[in-house]
Amino acid sequence: MPGYTRSTALIVVDVQNDFADPGGSLSVKGGAEIVPGINREIEAARAAGAHVAYTQDWHPQHTPHFAQDGGIWPVHCVQDTWGASLHPDLTVDGPVVRKGSNGEDGYSGFTMRDPVTAATAPTELEGLLRDGGVTEVLVCGLATDYCVNATAQDAVRLGFGTTVLTNLIRAVELQPGDGDKALAELRRAGAQLEDRAEKVAGRAGAGQVGSSR
Repeated sequence: MPGYTRSTALIVVDVQNDFADPGGSLSVKGGAEIVPGINREIEAARAAGAHVAYTQDWHPQHTPHFAQDGGIWPVHCVQDTWGASLHPDLTVDGPVVRKGSNGEDGYSGFTMRDPVTAATAPTELEGLLRDGGVTEVLVCGLATDYCVNATAQDAVRLGFGTTVLTNLIRAVELQPGDGDKALAELRRAGAQLEDRAEKVAGRAGAGQVGSSR
């Protein structure tokens, strides 16, 4: 299980009301249930002197990203709205990197893409991590098949050792199986997949067996 050090960063992807809250305009099933686990990871990271960074969709009211303007998504995470706000139960203890502010597709926390020209531009996330001496990242949040996938793929491409915390992500699944496909893509790209809950349960089970003797 990857541990936290001063050269590690936890990247918390898009844990915002429109995705995590059942009343959000693009609600991800089970999105809110991962928040307590993410908070535990944040606490562990900070206790070890590791870095924590957050990404946040931050769209204008009209963008080619939205179905109303020719895209595929319902209106979501519009700047300065409830839906764009980070989930109220999420511990926020680090810089927040906003993406999509000028109408771009903001899937990755590291890069944004113009949906018309396909031109890409970096966010400030890579610079923040490099300045902090980060070489390894752990990724969690929403959603597995889009922003988590894109963020982790970019992290690998940029040379960061990358682990995705699979118990702390959830998928949109526009098509059934999209979440599993994203995890397969991440494996092929070179990311490590780690189920913290499974390992914790395994250790707890082993302890119970030992104590019954």
